Amino acid sequence: MIYLYSVLTVAAFFLSVKLSKKLAISLLNPFLLTLSLLLAILVIFQIPYKDYQQGTSPLSHFLSLAIVALAIPLYEQFPQIRQRWKAISFILLLGTLVSMCSGMLLALLLGGSQDIVAALMPKSVTMPLALVITDEIGGESALSAVGVMVAGLLGAVLGVPVLKLARITNPQAIGMSLGIASHALGTARCMEINAKSASYSSLALVICGLLSSFIAPPIFHFAVKWLM
Repeated sequence: MIYLYSVLTVAAFFLSVKLSKKLAISLLNPFLLTLSLLLAILVIFQIPYKDYQQGTSPLSHFLSLAIVALAIPLYEQFPQIRQRWKAISFILLLGTLVSMCSGMLLALLLGGSQDIVAALMPKSVTMPLALVITDEIGGESALSAVGVMVAGLLGAVLGVPVLKLARITNPQAIGMSLGIASHALGTARCMEINAKSASYSSLALVICGLLSSFIAPPIFHFAVKWLM
């Protein structure tokens, strides 16, 4: 009976997709609509989050399949990626550093403690990797999860409009930008644009996650020693 929450989540998502297409407003992203709808249901009917999380565990198992699916557009664009690997590598490294340092500096400017700084550093990394990085550097996992979710939602909702305002229309640039800043949700948004954007976003999602795993600990220890 508890697994009906999975059915509820899927139904809320499909309803949000239809509503988003009907309204044709970029800010009303299906992910944001789904989150708002599910949050309202949980609050109104006083459903414990632990029950909801347990009931949606079957959906969590599909995440591994979704990650494998990201390899398809990446494979299709692999010849172009191989030709530009030097430029792409530099952009991904720079993007990883900017993403981590922006979260860290924001926490420092707002007077955040050491564990808050550690939690916000991996905000632009996909959730499983972000939680591992946070635990390694001594951050608060719950806060890190919120940071990752906010970064993903902001990128998925505002990323494309902001890039359009900046007159950035190149699909590779859009894909890498959203993949670097907004991980899986940004990649999902790119899949709605075209396969080329999705492939470059997939690449950014994976590589930036791996780079963050290696770079985050030394940067955090440097910040603790010299900035706090």
